[in-house]
Amino acid sequence: MSVVVAVKPSARKRNAKVGQLVFEDGSRHAFESRAAAERWADDLSTGDGHVWVAAAHPRDGGVADLYLVSRATNAKLEAAYDKRRRRLRGDVDPEQASLGNPL
Repeated sequence: MSVVVAVKPSARKRNAKVGQLVFEDGSRHAFESRAAAERWADDLSTGDGHVWVAAAHPRDGGVADLYLVSRATNAKLEAAYDKRRRRLRGDVDPEQASLGNPL
């Protein structure tokens, strides 16, 4: 039994090794098992952006059994989310406390 792993754009953007691999060998790769695909993802993550394999949705009509994915982060957007979350919690003082500025 073999499993086909398709590389998602998030993995290519987050991990330079994955981008190079897609450029050289294409965006689909076959493995003898999911465990082998997970080991491959772990090897790719060493020293670069973290990538992992995720199961394809059962209704996905593509040939892939698994996807190589990553979480593309943007620090500014994450900070905005944290600020909004604090505001929704009802924090009266939007300023964060630091060692020199206790609440």
